[in-house]
Amino acid sequence: MSDEKYVCGIDFGTLSGRAIIVRVSDGEEMGSAVHEYKNAVMDRVLTAHADEPLPPDFALQYPEDYIEVLKIAVPEAIRRSGVKPEDIIGVGTDFTSATMIATDENGWPLCQRQEFADHIHAYVKLWKHHGGQAEADQIIALAKKRGEKWLKRYGDTLSSEFMLPKLLETFHKDRAVYDAMKCYVDGVDWIVWQLTGNYVRSAGATGYKALYQDGTFPSQDFFAELDPEFANAFDKLDAPVGQLGDKAGEITAEAAAWTGLKAGTPVAVGNIDAHVTAPACQAVEDGQMTAILGTSSVFVVSGPELREVPGMFGVVDGGLVKGSWGFEGGQSAVGDIFAWFTQNCVPPSYHDEAAGRGISIHELLTEKAADQEIGQHGLVAIDWHNGNRSVLVDANLSGAIVGQTLTTSPEDQYRALMEATAFGFRVIIEAFAENDVEITEVVAAGGLLKNSFLMQMYSDVTRKPLSLAVSAYAGALGSAIHGAVAAGAYPDVPAAAKAMGKKIPNAYTPSEEAAVEYDKLYAEYKTLHDYFGRGGNDVMYRLKDIKREAAARKHG
Repeated sequence: MSDEKYVCGIDFGTLSGRAIIVRVSDGEEMGSAVHEYKNAVMDRVLTAHADEPLPPDFALQYPEDYIEVLKIAVPEAIRRSGVKPEDIIGVGTDFTSATMIATDENGWPLCQRQEFADHIHAYVKLWKHHGGQAEADQIIALAKKRGEKWLKRYGDTLSSEFMLPKLLETFHKDRAVYDAMKCYVDGVDWIVWQLTGNYVRSAGATGYKALYQDGTFPSQDFFAELDPEFANAFDKLDAPVGQLGDKAGEITAEAAAWTGLKAGTPVAVGNIDAHVTAPACQAVEDGQMTAILGTSSVFVVSGPELREVPGMFGVVDGGLVKGSWGFEGGQSAVGDIFAWFTQNCVPPSYHDEAAGRGISIHELLTEKAADQEIGQHGLVAIDWHNGNRSVLVDANLSGAIVGQTLTTSPEDQYRALMEATAFGFRVIIEAFAENDVEITEVVAAGGLLKNSFLMQMYSDVTRKPLSLAVSAYAGALGSAIHGAVAAGAYPDVPAAAKAMGKKIPNAYTPSEEAAVEYDKLYAEYKTLHDYFGRGGNDVMYRLKDIKREAAARKHG
């Protein structure tokens, strides 16, 4: 065992962080541990401070929860692995992207300073924070007016999830926080800063979520035209940009004390949690799409040439792998929709039945839904319960189920919601294909892989074979692969992925008979998709406005 070397991968998700210790030679996972964030996602009240009510569309986190992952999950993974810290030669990390942290010049979060403890805009704005939709609209309008070329790289629109809308929202809503912050840091980069003492921006996260294209952010003139006093926002973003697979720094003495890792261990440039999955399932070649299926879904694929796809979430040179253009699309909620439905729309008798049989409510509903013929429920649903990420890029859109009657059952609705997420997936694949981004293979990863009925549905609806990631911790494994490259164990990410990544080829193949039946429902989905999402009826916008007005009246 002494001749073997190992790397540590640390994956920061929406609700928890996980760490694994991986053998460099073959990617064997030696030990792992998971730590759930104490404050989870704060979207109704600010649990980190006096349970203060939050406005609609907020999603905040507390940064100390991330440090607890380093202090608890990493040492536990090392202990379970039986690996000596001196045999761990590299570290890689990934994080939910566009999870933005306002800090001082040393990286200390403002929300952890007493004077800002009750300032909601001082807290971490999670990737799915949509409070800055008005700011996103303002940025888009100005970019179109000025003819900014970078806008095309984001499908000619921007999500309120991006860095700049969140920063402009803070400028508009809390100048004290805005003026006090010296750095506005993506969580992808902040955690590397905590481990190494070096603030290095990731080429991936900075390109996809911070509008960094062709070696620069939007011009200072652009910031100034948003508001003359906003021109200094440019200074809050300034930091060196590191390429994926490169070394960002080394573990500090303080971080070594937290983690049990050896001080001086190389740490890779950070990466986006979804994107880092690609090497874990050997999907880093041009045309291989990685579908990360979890609370939300992200679809990434590399290509040899720049293509500007309307409604995509971004295209970045070297955004996934050096030397290729990386494309991203996604759905803002998938597993979150299923969780919402089971928590709010299923009668107690179903929960009792699931408990009596020793299965989850999701397993029960899937079993009942799978017993139906395609279309038997008479429903079509829209999967916009957390807005639409691709291809409409609009956080103001909301979910819907059409066709309900007095005989509609929970399993009818659950299946319709499953189908809606499959149809949204198909819209994204078709958008790439229509704009000459080739998809040669789809490799799926994430928590939803355990639902085999859903995976077969995805294959049938998209008419694509699905290969599957093997690792239950694909994000952490992908980070470990980057850590191995940063440590010099492999020359580049593709070489490391070939040795350390794993997948099951063509685990699901489409049934043409089922696909034909799903086509009928997909046609109805597309009609509603365009009707509500492309200006046919703005009722979803108006309902959001009414909701915000009511919330404002309630909270004074």
